[in-house]
Amino acid sequence: MTSLALATALRHDRHGRLDMLPYARALNLSFERDDDETRLLMPFAPGLIGAPGRLHGGTLAGLLEMASLAAIIVALPDDGRMPRLRPITITTDFMREGTPVDTHAAAEITRLGRRIANVSARAWQFERARPIAAANINFLIDWPG
Repeated sequence: MTSLALATALRHDRHGRLDMLPYARALNLSFERDDDETRLLMPFAPGLIGAPGRLHGGTLAGLLEMASLAAIIVALPDDGRMPRLRPITITTDFMREGTPVDTHAAAEITRLGRRIANVSARAWQFERARPIAAANINFLIDWPG
């Protein structure tokens, strides 16, 4: 199941940390939300380096997946129940190298059905209009019986 504590934080707080998810905690992710979207911040840390001077692709893919999860959680009904959200298909495009600075990400839901969600996410560093990575992710929404 997706954490109700995480859902409560994302839906009701304007900013906070995503420590409820172990991988998000490992990446030190925080979020900022306004009426239109939830943006994630992954602060730079030396452990995020893959090749010298570049962010590891796995950290970028993880950031994009977490941004997608956050977008879905905020969009789901706030009725005290949370489904298990499982990625079915993830396609990640690495557009330019991630440099050793803070990285931002946000996601947009392209379709939210009862059982499937399709999400598009982007990560950027200096200019939002110049993403360093993008992902299209399909999630299975598994509601408790």
